[in-house]
Amino acid sequence: MVNNYIVRYGNIRKLAEFTSPKEQRRSDQVIVKSDRGTEWGEVLSEATERSRLFLSQQKSADLEKVGRILRDASDDDWQKKDQHGAQEKEKFQGCEKLIQERKLQMQLVDAEYIFGGERLIFYYLAEKRVDFRELVKSLASQFKTRIEMRQIGVRDEAKLLADYGDCGKPTCCNTHLDEMPPVSMKMAKLQKATLDPNKISGRCGRLKCCLRYEYDTYVDMRRELPKLGAMVITKKGQGKVVGQEVLAQKVWVQFDDSRKNLVEMTDIVTVIKGGSKKPVSPAKEPPTSAS
Repeated sequence: MVNNYIVRYGNIRKLAEFTSPKEQRRSDQVIVKSDRGTEWGEVLSEATERSRLFLSQQKSADLEKVGRILRDASDDDWQKKDQHGAQEKEKFQGCEKLIQERKLQMQLVDAEYIFGGERLIFYYLAEKRVDFRELVKSLASQFKTRIEMRQIGVRDEAKLLADYGDCGKPTCCNTHLDEMPPVSMKMAKLQKATLDPNKISGRCGRLKCCLRYEYDTYVDMRRELPKLGAMVITKKGQGKVVGQEVLAQKVWVQFDDSRKNLVEMTDIVTVIKGGSKKPVSPAKEPPTSAS
């Protein structure tokens, strides 16, 4: 019987579905065969329809093309993993030296030595295209393995190097995020987060990914509120909506006598818009049954 599991593998923490000849448990450390070679992986969960929805890259039902779990990690594998960690530092320094000698306009970020030794991947930042053909030849000659140079962005740099965020938990890009969601200042403004970039930026220097998580909920809840500038009739009189408290489902109303109060949706009788009156759904009373 073939079992299917979601596995996280590689320095950049790729997520994919793998087959296994035996049952695995969450957090099992395993050796897998991917399209890059033999790699170290961690079992996250069984591959269910729900878990597959979180995989943005892999939507094919042909699991053999993704990879397979070869075995559980042994004591020898753990020892080899530690050796690879030391070798990655050595190879990183060697590559950095060659970059400086050739005065290439690139910043080396990380080195990943595939567990099976099939290839050595160098991740780098660069503003412009870099001709690194001679660099690759020198690296291949020095390290006797296949060399791959991969240009990344600043958010990918955080995914490789960041540890903990301001919330005290491991960074999202370092754990469960397979893709970096687009984040805008509009999302922070709607959620009434501080607009100080220093306080709402992550380790990558860009806006925090977590601003995206609840944005859709805020948008849906805001639809239930009268828009800014709308004229409303409340139980306390008529006024203009000058502010919204989305989560509390309340609005700030400035009345005709210049009073400004926080009003609950249940206290709003009618929204006046363009001369027409539109009842607000939360204020509707449930229909009564005929006697």
